[in-house]
Amino acid sequence: MSSITLRFLAQPDTVNFGGKVHGGTVMKWIDEAGYACATAWAKRYCVTVYVDGIRFLRPIRIGELVEVQARLAFTGNSSMNISVEVSSGDIRTGAMETTTECVIVFVALDDDGKPVPVDSWNPETPGEVALASRVRAQIEASRAHRH
Repeated sequence: MSSITLRFLAQPDTVNFGGKVHGGTVMKWIDEAGYACATAWAKRYCVTVYVDGIRFLRPIRIGELVEVQARLAFTGNSSMNISVEVSSGDIRTGAMETTTECVIVFVALDDDGKPVPVDSWNPETPGEVALASRVRAQIEASRAHRH
């Protein structure tokens, strides 16, 4: 499975001091969706090794429908580079807006905690190819800024 979407309602216990969903909660949702996507692809336990470019575009309000979509962009030897987009909106109207986006990298591990190879992902549709290209460029730009 190369993508997964989690859907749920934003609960009151996720509220921050400003009355919206706490950013740390959104980051937890991103990690959970990324983990589910990576684990489904690798068919084994995976760990987060890198998160890049997390952007909070607008707050999530309590009671809104939340969708967290994790899509495999490309693979390395043991790594899976996943694009995650969080959207939310009014469940009554169905109007959704992107609230948060980022790239997250997972590595598949064996029972001893050592990285193991994963099947390679070959984007086929124009959208998949574009996503792979965008995520590669984002990660390369981040690496260039760190050196």
